[in-house]
Amino acid sequence: MALIEISNLAKHYVSGEETVEALRGVDLSISAGEFVSIMGQSGSGKSTLLSVLGGMNHPTEGEVEMAGVKLYTLPGERLADFRAQNLGFVFQSFHLIPYLTALENVMLPLAIAKMNNQEKRAKAKEALEQVGLAAKVDRLPNQLSGGEQERVAIARAVVNKPHILLADEPTGNLDSKTSDEVMGLFRELNKSGQTVVMVTHNPENCAYTDRTIFLRDGRVVAEREDVAVAEVCTLASGRG
Repeated sequence: MALIEISNLAKHYVSGEETVEALRGVDLSISAGEFVSIMGQSGSGKSTLLSVLGGMNHPTEGEVEMAGVKLYTLPGERLADFRAQNLGFVFQSFHLIPYLTALENVMLPLAIAKMNNQEKRAKAKEALEQVGLAAKVDRLPNQLSGGEQERVAIARAVVNKPHILLADEPTGNLDSKTSDEVMGLFRELNKSGQTVVMVTHNPENCAYTDRTIFLRDGRVVAEREDVAVAEVCTLASGRG
């Protein structure tokens, strides 16, 4: 059985007299241990799809099922608990707290965990070691490079060992060399068993993933495995 099952998913936004169909009849299955990228032009619905997957944006129609749980049938508090226990999030702008150290930022998802502070610090250190930042646990965000800040954000996302890691344009603010390093880290996490779903605008990032899903006007228009960069560019632009 798929870890993530999306059925007939639709999301509409109403602005005045206009209705915008951000997602239209999306059907997807994602298996445990997959690394999936989602591509499409601006306005194709890819970030909306990720936010619905993350339990942060109720769909207008359709279902999202994760690990056998129908996400949007859960009441608010239980949905928040499900997110905290099963999902990790990585964003383009990092969202690090500037006055907290790397270690303290990574500890944030553990705030409600039933463990003492020493255990939380040990878990956060382990996550920072996993992303190659064992020597910089006491640095503030402004004392770290962009790539290092992204690694802290990734460590924070995986510290509670979520079943699914969701990443929204994780290399959008990074240069090409740092982007390659971060994508290599995502691939390492995936090879260790982490399921990853990533929205990206960069065709080169798709080379690190198992499968690329292309959205256009809120619909899935293609899915490819081992797709060449040139073909990714064509499909993402809407010419394919």
